[in-house]
Amino acid sequence: MRIAATFVALSALCFAAPVSAQGYGLGGTGGPKLGELEIKAYQKIPKVKIAVQLTSDTHLARELRRQVMERLTQRGNQVGFSGGNIMRMDVSYFDLSGGIDREMPMMQSQDYETGANPRLMLPANPIGRRDTIPAAPSGSTLRVSLTLYESSGGKVLWTATGSCSVRASAAMQAGLSIVNHMFDNADANRVADAGCPL
Repeated sequence: MRIAATFVALSALCFAAPVSAQGYGLGGTGGPKLGELEIKAYQKIPKVKIAVQLTSDTHLARELRRQVMERLTQRGNQVGFSGGNIMRMDVSYFDLSGGIDREMPMMQSQDYETGANPRLMLPANPIGRRDTIPAAPSGSTLRVSLTLYESSGGKVLWTATGSCSVRASAAMQAGLSIVNHMFDNADANRVADAGCPL
């Protein structure tokens, strides 16, 4: 009897999940549309030290974190990897098309770490005419999310989310554009263009 009651309770929780958790960028309440960014400033970003922490440690995420830290420094914040308020940064690249970006040559980093977590192969920038590069396959999506928490109590002060449909070879350029557009007017609630590369 207890097992049946537990099963019924868990089923009810699954079906009662909020609609916003069912998808990203689908035009509902799950976030901005693909190619847009959304900022929710519950208050202005305070001029205190901010620790920028990554949810996933990838080469792309580390490079984009560097840009976030530069933009925070330009605003007058002291930045670091610990101490002060915490800004969580999530960088995700999804290729749901099932295909491989064959236009993107791969290069192996010469200074990768050995051991359990070697650095993955990184995309190289192809040199050539830009008008001959095919469009990004449908389903190739870069998403950048920032959430600023208060150091004492964990209250959310500010969030920003943006996404672009891009080839893997243009993910860095798209990520930098998203971050820069987020901080161009960071203290205002808004939904705007993410500045995705063509």
